[in-house]
Amino acid sequence: MYKLGYDFDVKDAVEKCCRWIKEWFEENGKGCNAVIGISGGKDSSVAAAMCVKALGRDRVIGVLMPQGEQFDIDYSKDLCEFLGIKNYTLNIKDAVDGVYSAIGNEFEITNQTRFNLPARMRMTFVYAVAQSHNGRVVNTCNLSEDWVGYSTRYGDAAGDFSPLSHFTVGEVKAIGYELGLPEKFIEKPPIDGLCGKTDEDNLGFTYKALDEYIRLGIEPEKEIKEKIDRMHKNNLFKLQLMPSFKYFEEVRRK
Repeated sequence: MYKLGYDFDVKDAVEKCCRWIKEWFEENGKGCNAVIGISGGKDSSVAAAMCVKALGRDRVIGVLMPQGEQFDIDYSKDLCEFLGIKNYTLNIKDAVDGVYSAIGNEFEITNQTRFNLPARMRMTFVYAVAQSHNGRVVNTCNLSEDWVGYSTRYGDAAGDFSPLSHFTVGEVKAIGYELGLPEKFIEKPPIDGLCGKTDEDNLGFTYKALDEYIRLGIEPEKEIKEKIDRMHKNNLFKLQLMPSFKYFEEVRRK
């Protein structure tokens, strides 16, 4: 059993989350399929396993999206085989290169653009699969990553429903073990697609420290706390609906 440093009833969490998924589909897509991008890491693995438990494997479709050659694609293939779900492998390289080619002659493409464009392209592919298969798209973000904005808006942060967004990284791992996933899918270090660094290398702190700060209020060293607080504040807009100007409310106030 995966141990956290605080009380977390993982069996109850799995039961209630599965019930929520079933109810969501009853209201928002009765008989539809859950379509999910599969990276082979913990979030997509646990989200896919949760959907299988809630809906059955016949209603879950995985989408594998390498960008050219992907050294760890076997994790994604193995997960789909383990769960017994239908899946497609769609290479996004030509699509991404096409965008680079279309805009590259007009201005210099920044590294941040190069980092985020593939994530947004992958979500475009997932939605294409979903619309062709009577599907609803699964968002795979977790609370820890959302807290500091470690996601791509309209990329991996998109989706139609989100089963894991109120669970920390540690809680997601606990859920994965409860669902019977092999350790390799739960403990696989998440690595970005740009420079090969792990998420924690890029963030400059561990998810354990972040989770304890979120759940227990245990403050990390001053420099790290300030960084987490700054990232959280700067990225709150990602978690909110798009602001819109409400003209008639302005009129009524006068």
